[in-house]
Amino acid sequence: MSEVFELRQYTHHPGKRDVLIELFEREFIETQEAAGMRVLGQFRDLGDPDRFVWFRSFPDMVHRKEALTRFYGGPVWKAHRDEANATLIDSDNVLLLRLVDPWFPFPASLESPVLDITIYEADGSPANVARPLLCTEQSENTYPALPVRTGENAIVAFSSEPLPLNVQQRLRLEPTAKSQLRWIAV
Repeated sequence: MSEVFELRQYTHHPGKRDVLIELFEREFIETQEAAGMRVLGQFRDLGDPDRFVWFRSFPDMVHRKEALTRFYGGPVWKAHRDEANATLIDSDNVLLLRLVDPWFPFPASLESPVLDITIYEADGSPANVARPLLCTEQSENTYPALPVRTGENAIVAFSSEPLPLNVQQRLRLEPTAKSQLRWIAV
């Protein structure tokens, strides 16, 4: 199996996004990584002041289940889950993804201060283009306590350059202070 990614989009009660970001960066990054996940980047959606978007990954679906079980059964989540959940209207907008082509890995840094991603409706076959792309992971959700979107084929492109597919959603994302995925000015 190959690396599995989650693209998570949270909708917050008005004015509560930064409350979660502060809590997330203080309590949840290191503890998720200690549980066996990689937190790849977290972002403010520039088009929606009440949306927080983030990526995490796992070596495969078996490790995903184990890591999520450790984290959500652990003391840090239990101590802070009520505070985190109080900021949220919805946390179920989650795409389970994999790389289209391992020769084009998940980006290590941003090409600009803002990350443009586009989610496309795929026709069942990933687009044949030379750039980092993620597509829907078709495996069964191994941790059903955290729902993921099912019954759709999506392509996630890390570019504003269009693909010949139907656009489902465009996001312009600004990295948070502790986002691993960020622009590095040279």
